[in-house]
Amino acid sequence: MSSKRLFKVGALSLLCLGATVISPAFAAGTASTNIAVTAAVESACTISTTALAFPAYTGTAVVDTTATLSLTCTNDAPYVVALGAGTGTGATTALRVMTGSVAGSVLNYGLYSDAAHTTTWGNTSGTDTVAGTGNGDEQNITVYGEIAANQLSSVVGDYTDTVAVTVTY
Repeated sequence: MSSKRLFKVGALSLLCLGATVISPAFAAGTASTNIAVTAAVESACTISTTALAFPAYTGTAVVDTTATLSLTCTNDAPYVVALGAGTGTGATTALRVMTGSVAGSVLNYGLYSDAAHTTTWGNTSGTDTVAGTGNGDEQNITVYGEIAANQLSSVVGDYTDTVAVTVTY
């Protein structure tokens, strides 16, 4: 290797080494700031139901059954669950009506928020609805159904109704 070439390689090495050693001395300072981080947790609820399926009814004895409302609401979110009157002609939340497969046939029943069937479950907030507070987990709420005895005028057949379930949060 020629001395000129060796000199160029050596000089280049010194320049690179010098740049490495000298570069921190060129730092003028630092600047910093903060990022403001915010979030808002909003109330949210989801609800699902099981069917309320009564056992066979003969007309002479009371028949009871239950359904389950599965409600998941944001932790600490207040909610109110209301049940509509149903789709039967003339139905109210105090006296619901299932419609039979034979024209004009009906079967009356009630929905309650307690196992003793003393508190009708309706849709007037603060009066006949069920209130609670979410905890972030699924909460199961029981709906109690009852067909009263002595509806002997009901025609043999299948009866159905659809009741709206509304959760307000």
